[in-house]
Amino acid sequence: MSTLDSGLTLIRNASQRVSKANGWMGNAFKSWMPTGLYARALLIMIVPMVILQTVVAFVFMERHWNTVTRRLSAAVVSDIAALIDVYKSYPQDKDRAQLRRIAQKLQLVVDFLPAGDMPPPGPKPFFSLLDQTLSVQLGRQISRPFWIDTVGKSNLVEIRVQLDDSVMRIFAQRSAAYASNSEIFIFWMLGTSTILLIVAVLFLRNQIKPILRLADAAESFGKGREAPNFRPRGAREVRRAAQAFIEMKARVERSIEQRTAMLAGVSHDLRTILTRFKLELALIGEGPEIDAMRKDVDEMSMMLEDYLAFARGDSGEVAQPTDMALALEELHSDAERHGHTATVAFHGLPVVTVKPASFKRCLANLVSNAARHANTISITGHRDHRYLNVTVDDDGPGIPADMREEVFKPFLRLDDARNQDEGGTGLGLAIARDIARSHGGDIMLSESPMGGLRAVVRVPV
Repeated sequence: MSTLDSGLTLIRNASQRVSKANGWMGNAFKSWMPTGLYARALLIMIVPMVILQTVVAFVFMERHWNTVTRRLSAAVVSDIAALIDVYKSYPQDKDRAQLRRIAQKLQLVVDFLPAGDMPPPGPKPFFSLLDQTLSVQLGRQISRPFWIDTVGKSNLVEIRVQLDDSVMRIFAQRSAAYASNSEIFIFWMLGTSTILLIVAVLFLRNQIKPILRLADAAESFGKGREAPNFRPRGAREVRRAAQAFIEMKARVERSIEQRTAMLAGVSHDLRTILTRFKLELALIGEGPEIDAMRKDVDEMSMMLEDYLAFARGDSGEVAQPTDMALALEELHSDAERHGHTATVAFHGLPVVTVKPASFKRCLANLVSNAARHANTISITGHRDHRYLNVTVDDDGPGIPADMREEVFKPFLRLDDARNQDEGGTGLGLAIARDIARSHGGDIMLSESPMGGLRAVVRVPV
């Protein structure tokens, strides 16, 4: 049993190591892969084509180009060997005219140099198939000292062979010893592949465009903006997804409209009752009890307005370009008009597409929350190519770190430290975050450098 247990342990450890290695390789491969659908689809088309063309080119080079070149080079070297045999067998041909006529019929040019006219061996050209095959064939068939030049002239190959009393110099056509038409196959292969890839890229772009339009429409809807020119296009699956998005958008908008209509009816009924209360209190007269009742009725009216604003959100308002620097300056003026020390600054392009009334209310809730509990307020706006950030700092008591998410819950009021809506309904921050999220952004709370609370509104531009 101990041997079996040790064997199982070894197998288990080996499988764990293989699993870890597989996970590491998978993560590394994911980090190298592009994240966009367009780039990935291009890779799906390009990589198999490149692999196929590489295999075809390798097989062609190995089986055709190399074989033909070797055979042509062997034939040229065989002709040279035959000429050397003729040179040895017919010494009576003093001027070698007969040898030159035979060489001419073999499409070779032959002359003879002095015995010592043999150049030193030069550097071998890198990746020269002709040089390699000629060297092998000359060493195999002639077995004499030789010198070759395959790069000196474009269409000729020079070969020198050391004889007993002289050096035979032979000029051969490069095409006779080398499969020179093989590059045409490579060029045709690369050319046709390039044309096919261009056609595939153009086709793929047309297939990707509907997906990008769907993503843009969903992003605009998340930011509270309209996409008026959006309609289902592209392949059947993409049109189906686009149609599902349109139906979902219609259901969401219909639900919001129904909720708004219901709340409008409720508010009308409640306002009617509150109006009767005010009239009856006005007819009763004056007194401490009457003043307290009037105060309660006014507070109920304010609470009703807050409830309706929270439930209604920013429905019905259309996003449009808004000068945020001017909006922040108005908030700054309101804060100073109520007796608070305030500063304002804005950096970047001030025009941002938002729902102006609702977004201004979001910022006004944050500024009024700061003004209620602090003496000094700092309002800073910053816009870059991605986000609009509006920061509201104050020197108030702040909010404990463990309660900074809880205060966004509707109707929540803090008992100590800082009450975000003292004397109200506890909906100020909830309404502000609801508006920010309807623009595709959010609100974050943190500790301010001024010692109080920092509220940052971030929305995409």
